[in-house]
Amino acid sequence: MLSFNIMEYKERLEKTKQRMVAEGIDVLLVTDPANMSYLTGYNAWSFYVHQLLAVIIDEEQPFWIGRGQDASAAKHTSWLDEAHIIPYDDDYVQSTIKHPMDFVCDFLKEKKQDKRTIGVEMDAYYFTARNYVQLTSGLPDATLKDTTNLVNWVRIIKSDQEIEYIKRAAKIAEKAMGAAVNSINEGVRQCDVVASISHAQISGTEDFGGDYPSIVPLLPTGEKTSACHLTWTDETFKEGDPVIVELAGCYKRYHSPLARTVVVGKPTDQLQYIAAVVVEGLNSVLDAIKPGITCEEVELLWRKSIETSGIKKESRLGYSIGLNYPPDWGEHTASLRPSDYTILKPNMTFHLIPGIWLDHVGIEISESFRVTENGCEVLADFPRELLIQPNIRLA
Repeated sequence: MLSFNIMEYKERLEKTKQRMVAEGIDVLLVTDPANMSYLTGYNAWSFYVHQLLAVIIDEEQPFWIGRGQDASAAKHTSWLDEAHIIPYDDDYVQSTIKHPMDFVCDFLKEKKQDKRTIGVEMDAYYFTARNYVQLTSGLPDATLKDTTNLVNWVRIIKSDQEIEYIKRAAKIAEKAMGAAVNSINEGVRQCDVVASISHAQISGTEDFGGDYPSIVPLLPTGEKTSACHLTWTDETFKEGDPVIVELAGCYKRYHSPLARTVVVGKPTDQLQYIAAVVVEGLNSVLDAIKPGITCEEVELLWRKSIETSGIKKESRLGYSIGLNYPPDWGEHTASLRPSDYTILKPNMTFHLIPGIWLDHVGIEISESFRVTENGCEVLADFPRELLIQPNIRLA
């Protein structure tokens, strides 16, 4: 069930250890499920209980530590041998008496790692305050150091195989967006549109199926388009409603997000104007992206392209994407915004989303792209414009 050659996993591990050495880390505790998957292939819906990888600098393989009933998933989906799959008993799960980090402390003591410098992902979604408390109390002789995003930065440049998976995700995103646009119409329920999106996301294409995306389809409608992260209701669409559709295709946990704005019937002059500005800005930025430019410079190109429009965007312009698990498809590394001096390099992948959210209306028209040797490659092929229903039909 491995998604990559074992040598690729080992190369990832070696790059991670190089960063550990640079930061003075002897043991790295990895709780981000995407980072766990990146280093070992481990892939299961088990992140709602405590689990981690212990990367020990002088061990050839990491140790997977998790709930006993999930150990079989580690055997099926990772390249680790059984000696490096360490299960804890079920009475650690959601107990008020003991905690899985107590088990981790005992494991590190047994391995004589309890007096070393230990890195922890302090700001990872699944590393809790209780985790930190139990580790500090259980390992009094260790030095704990924040290594949030250490592995994430290793992930930022994709291998050719990763790029292929992201391109497949983009094909799924095209199909899902087509399903959304074709089903949006006056009198149709929002939930039914999302059902069509979800079916397209999971069924994928004739050549490959889809995976569950890390974020559910977002569908703010009407005046609620001013709020970018709303999901759906069972209300029906009305004549004149703008509808923001933000979704992603996902293949083997790799994402390619895509956003478009659809109008039921005739759009207002304001919507048409904003959409034209966004599309012009998108085109300008995509034409200028190339290796060597910084994230800050990308955002500056956007601001220059719209400076005479009277429209301002306060939030970041985009962010790196790829492998992830709920609740986010972003990598939490580079952002297209001022003061981010990350230099774009070939096989970095980003979601470029110049969303505009005003008091009573919003518009999103986005693209995911790969940095190439000479410029960038837009990943999905979908009309880059304000979409009108029922006058458009997309296969």
